[in-house]
Amino acid sequence: MLTCADGFSFAENGDPEEVHYYKVDGVLFSGKTNFQNMMILDTERFGKLLVLDGRVQSAQNDEHIYHESLVHPALITHPNPRNVLIIGGGEGATLREALRHPSVNYVAMIDIDGEVVDNCRRMLPEWSQGAFDDQRSELFITDGKDFVANTATKFDCVIIDICDALEDGPAIELYSGKFYNDVKRLLNPGGIVVVQAMEFSNLVNKDHVFVHMSLRQIFQNVRSYAQYVPSFWCNWSFVIASDVHEPETLKCDEINRRMRLRGLDSALVHYDGDTHAHMFSLPKANRRVLDQACMETLQRNVA
Repeated sequence: MLTCADGFSFAENGDPEEVHYYKVDGVLFSGKTNFQNMMILDTERFGKLLVLDGRVQSAQNDEHIYHESLVHPALITHPNPRNVLIIGGGEGATLREALRHPSVNYVAMIDIDGEVVDNCRRMLPEWSQGAFDDQRSELFITDGKDFVANTATKFDCVIIDICDALEDGPAIELYSGKFYNDVKRLLNPGGIVVVQAMEFSNLVNKDHVFVHMSLRQIFQNVRSYAQYVPSFWCNWSFVIASDVHEPETLKCDEINRRMRLRGLDSALVHYDGDTHAHMFSLPKANRRVLDQACMETLQRNVA
């Protein structure tokens, strides 16, 4: 909601027990698409702010933290990523980061809401930086679930960058074991999946644990990692899954070597070998939450 209680500010709709306010200099766009409510705000601290259904999706001044954290651990881990599938990512920044890897020759981006994509291309060009016009990219405005179920194209990496798992949101069916099974069918041998997996702390973890455990039923190697994003006011999490690769075992020097070979070391603002190690070093409380979930699942399976 927008409020003038203390100047002109925006209160994010989220946990009713926790409200975040952003001081707003102006409303650049406000409207309803066929799928969700959309706002683009100009804020004092974070620059432009994309808000869908009352929830902040990304902010101009720190979106690089989120998008580099989502994309590069998976693509750096893969020795030669060529075909990449992005589910969601309407701003175009996930596409931008995937295209930085010189080995990538094709990226399919799937988003259900063409109006969000069009408005982002027009009003948030700082996010995509021309990525939609790159000849290696192809945009499909369709349901990600339907695309994954029907395409015959194979991919080296699948990046799932969709909205949070709201009960009435457009992305809810993309948080399911069936969907992740369909995604796995699209992977080339040695392929990797990475999913944005919402807030993850010892207090707020239900959605993250659900994503982690769903992927654990399907892939051999599943790891959670997290990074603090200032405009989100919390540690935002991701889950990476593969039957072959173990990204948390990569040493800092090896990651930096791969980045130099791919010309990424000077191109990225946030991600490098040290950042990679930090993101995969979860606090003890977070590890305990995942260990407990694994133990409960094992006990149910035995019973």
